[in-house]
Amino acid sequence: MADRDRITIAAQLKTAFPPVVGPGARVLILGSMPGEASLRQQQYYGHPRNAFWPILSELLGIASQASYSERCAALVARGIALWDVIAACERPGSLDQAIRSETVRVNDFGAFFDATPGIVQIVFNGGTAEREYRRRVLPGLQPRYREIQQHRLPSTSPAHAALRFEQKLAAWRSILDWVSADQSAR
Repeated sequence: MADRDRITIAAQLKTAFPPVVGPGARVLILGSMPGEASLRQQQYYGHPRNAFWPILSELLGIASQASYSERCAALVARGIALWDVIAACERPGSLDQAIRSETVRVNDFGAFFDATPGIVQIVFNGGTAEREYRRRVLPGLQPRYREIQQHRLPSTSPAHAALRFEQKLAAWRSILDWVSADQSAR
């Protein structure tokens, strides 16, 4: 690959956000990579039709009109961390299927788990997050981090139209078991 081509690819890489996490984090919700609307707003799940915040608001009692920082603070207060598997990649548009596999760079989960030793449950927001984590992250982790429980939930993305909001909400209700169990264990 010529240097010119590398510069072009580097210029087209989209970069994800740092994690939303607090010292008491026990549950880690992982997406794949922020979409265009999220990248523009510099907010996780920023697309107005993404069901993530409406679902979490309903389940955790977060006011529907809460600001982004208030929603993130509510997650942290409940022991929930939020991050993406992919740190950077080339992807035209917002669809996970458009991610150019050869450009994917994953986040440093070893360092994350070292800094956040209380994580006991990983929740994948959809299949791409789970697949990329299992393929690119899991093999390089220390054994103790490979043993963290993992569970995939349906994607909250508007592109995942196979399920209605009510069906996604019902599936995501399981997060209450993990958060409640973790809250009582403290």
